[in-house]
Amino acid sequence: MTVITEANKTKAKDLTAKLTLDEKIAIVHAAGLFRNGSAERLGIPSLKMDDGPMGVRAELYNDNWMPLYNTRDYVTYLPSGSAVASTWNRDLARKTGEVLGEEARGRGKDVILGPSINIKRSPLCGRNFEYMSEDPVLTAAQGVAYIKGVQESDVAACAKHYAVNSQETDRLDVDETVSERALRELYLPAFEAAVRDGGVLSVMGAYNLVNGEQCCESKKLLDDILRDEFGFDGFVVSDWSAVKRTKESAEVGLDVEMSVTPNFDEYYFAQPLKKAIEAGEVKEADVDKKVVRVLSVMDALHMLGEARKTRKPGHYATLDHAVKALDIARESIVLLKNDGNLLPLDERKMTRLLVIGANADRIHSNGGGSAVIKALHEVSPLLGLNGALGGNVEIEYALGYDARQVNQDESWQEESLENSKGSDTKDEERAKALRDEAVAKARAYAAAGDPVLFIGGLDHEHDLEGRDRTTMALPYGQDELLDALLNADSDTILAFVAGSPIEMPWADKAKAIVWNWYAGCESGTALAEVLLGRVNPSGHLPETFPIALSDEPAHAIGTFGLEGHVDYKEDIYVGYRYFDTKQVPVRFPFGHGLSYTSFEYSDLTVRRVDDEIRVSLHVKNTGDCAGKTVVQVYLGLEGTGEDRPAKELKGFEKVELQAGESRQVGIDMPAAKALRYWSNGSNAYALAPAATVFVGESVEDIRLSGRVA
Repeated sequence: MTVITEANKTKAKDLTAKLTLDEKIAIVHAAGLFRNGSAERLGIPSLKMDDGPMGVRAELYNDNWMPLYNTRDYVTYLPSGSAVASTWNRDLARKTGEVLGEEARGRGKDVILGPSINIKRSPLCGRNFEYMSEDPVLTAAQGVAYIKGVQESDVAACAKHYAVNSQETDRLDVDETVSERALRELYLPAFEAAVRDGGVLSVMGAYNLVNGEQCCESKKLLDDILRDEFGFDGFVVSDWSAVKRTKESAEVGLDVEMSVTPNFDEYYFAQPLKKAIEAGEVKEADVDKKVVRVLSVMDALHMLGEARKTRKPGHYATLDHAVKALDIARESIVLLKNDGNLLPLDERKMTRLLVIGANADRIHSNGGGSAVIKALHEVSPLLGLNGALGGNVEIEYALGYDARQVNQDESWQEESLENSKGSDTKDEERAKALRDEAVAKARAYAAAGDPVLFIGGLDHEHDLEGRDRTTMALPYGQDELLDALLNADSDTILAFVAGSPIEMPWADKAKAIVWNWYAGCESGTALAEVLLGRVNPSGHLPETFPIALSDEPAHAIGTFGLEGHVDYKEDIYVGYRYFDTKQVPVRFPFGHGLSYTSFEYSDLTVRRVDDEIRVSLHVKNTGDCAGKTVVQVYLGLEGTGEDRPAKELKGFEKVELQAGESRQVGIDMPAAKALRYWSNGSNAYALAPAATVFVGESVEDIRLSGRVA
């Protein structure tokens, strides 16, 4: 893995001493939409950066947002952050990063702008599909593995968006009031882990304000915490157009300014910065620090001098990468409900299958904002099913509801500094006709004993950068369709492709519900394999699925989606920390995920050995097929003298077992992390003297308990 060494820093300092002021200024601001300036006199090239976390973005002109190439920039479409988190598999998170790093290097990039590791505060945030989880421990574990994978290829990962970037509404200017406890326990730990454990080489400063300070002007966030506490020695790049003032950003640990317009010499870190230095308003020494940090990363990436000859070449759009994307997608799919073992479908007994729903025949790589890519291929669910079942099963398709294929135009970026608005225009007459046709077909299939499969959900008109959802309800009249389908055939199987939770008013009537995130180029293949039982589902939810939006803490007792100012009044009670502690019923709890087999947990032991808490148990596959379970360890901290969540995830392990196989599983957790909390009383970290230990398959499905003191 690429890391910054003392030799890198020394070389960077030596080079910086030889640079003119103009060359230094060039290095700390954009000279293109995705690159900074260079100093060719001393052999210093531009740093080439690019989106994003789901694949390397299509190549653009240096000074406008129009596509540059025809075929040479197709890449592998990778599963979203939510999908990666849903695997609960560190090895697959690392594999995601490895593929992304290899493809970024193959495309000639130096920095890939990911992973996105913000905490999901509300299910309405437009970029939730990019983010991993509502929980900092799961986010940190998967994020660290992802970063290590990326940086194997002489490419810098860029952890974003630092910090507390939890909504798209008024994203450039919203001021978020967050308690120190929530900041330290929820919104910063994944970034801390990215630095301390992942060795991330770059961090992106967010658009928003935190407690009255712009993130890209915050001494507390950028210097006191990120650099001094966490020990970050890489460079910080602004989100595109996140810098608002020259002096204020120049005097803190922000190193490179990027934006979305081609007037590069007018950026705050361009001519205005030079003039501020010449006027004595900003110290040149502050710019020197920025340049040293940038050059240190460049040297670590083998971008300077003779080291260029040893730099890894990378490769992209390969069959091997598609296979790895399929591996990740398979483990990301979550079986939410399977009453009566309706799934898997028995393909040997099927002669025909009715598939209903627009998302069955849609792809999603070409939308979502800066996550959009130019995918070499993407298998839709309908293609995946047809490819898997071949000529022995006749698959009939009915649209069911009307949703256009999203094809995002690159011009969206030029408008990205404005709040985006969606359209809820409906053609009621067409919606009824499509619904009636689908229901009639479902009724006929049910009468003949043939299976009916609905594939719906969201798309990148609803999960996208620059716009938050206004409701958790399904769009395009899907709820009415689902109600009618379940009345016509109570065995209708429901599958959803989406990046955020939805309300499910029909859930009690449904027997089988499958959740499929935006899971990359082989998403449709993976979904088909799970539905047909060729793959045993092993995904677990990385976030809570509430019954109704009004149950969500950010909406029930807090605020979300306001312009100007948002007060995080729910404090640390985000996601399951709220639902579990306050005993608010949910549709599906954090950590939930079913299998086609079953698992038995037994023989729990909890020991504290030196500085570690060691949890050990036996897990047995009690079913008749191989499968994977996610052993989740939660702690309920005791003796703090302060209000605390009933349970908090502290460790997990994904375990694969053959039918009938039993294995001892050990999960070791550093006590300094597992028992740590932010004390309101002392305004500092403290360690709980004791804790209850809960072990299970979700935050609600607790199988074993113990104590540690």
